[in-house]
Amino acid sequence: MDQNALSLFVEIVEAGNLSEAARRLRMSRANVSNRLGQFERSLGQQLLRRTTRRIEPTEIGLRLYAHGCAIRDELQAASESVASLGQSLQGRVRLSVPSGYGQLVMSDWLVDFKRAYPGIVLDVMFENRVEDLMREEVDIAIRVMSEPPQNLVARDMGPVHYVACASSAWAREHGLPVQLEDLRHVPLITSAVHGRQLRVSAYLGQERHEVLLEPTLISENFLFLRKAILASLGVGIVPDYVFDEELRNAEVVAALSEWRLSIFGTHMYMLYMPGRHRTKAATTFIDFMLVKAKASSAPK
Repeated sequence: MDQNALSLFVEIVEAGNLSEAARRLRMSRANVSNRLGQFERSLGQQLLRRTTRRIEPTEIGLRLYAHGCAIRDELQAASESVASLGQSLQGRVRLSVPSGYGQLVMSDWLVDFKRAYPGIVLDVMFENRVEDLMREEVDIAIRVMSEPPQNLVARDMGPVHYVACASSAWAREHGLPVQLEDLRHVPLITSAVHGRQLRVSAYLGQERHEVLLEPTLISENFLFLRKAILASLGVGIVPDYVFDEELRNAEVVAALSEWRLSIFGTHMYMLYMPGRHRTKAATTFIDFMLVKAKASSAPK
């Protein structure tokens, strides 16, 4: 059996269609289709069913795909083992992290990891698209959500607590919100979907409430939101890690502390694709970050 043809077949199945497979392999779609046809004719079997939008493996195709994945993973593992002989751990990890959590919390962890594993290349993007995993642009994504997608492996990195807060100077001049509905009547600073009202979930004990708000300052960049709140521009709704130190020293004060607030989700998750071979570098990175996250979320 032609090993190159088998590798091509695995790529096509994982891509989902010939056009995407051609893009990933940097080949023309016609070339991919032609080589797939030659492989099927050499085996005397139909491996894929074509539809207008996708391709699906036949029963024989699924079995061959499983074997192809196993062979690819064994070759990758062998390559890593040979490359690491007498050397420090090598490899590359492509990571996507949210701007706020990535810069305010994970930056120190990433520096610690790089010191511990200087041979591993870290390629870090600060943005928020889970879709990058599907397009294989990143290996691992860190995201805030209530329920992770079922088609991804999700490792829980701990709860995310949102706080309604303001600088102590703003609070002294204007007073803090006392009731949940008071958030409607203050200049609100937070992250939201542009052009939509902000839907905030609020929990008082076991009771769940929702309040629709219209922020006056919106950004996905939590470093900017942090600066705006410290500049006394209004009341912010942000994760507590944005003001961890300032909340302790009362430079920033929290309102509605009896409420649990949520905008985009209640947990931080580490996400990666199932079934895809993870390099030793990626596995080491995952384990390292989960230890850091567990220590960070432990009671202080």
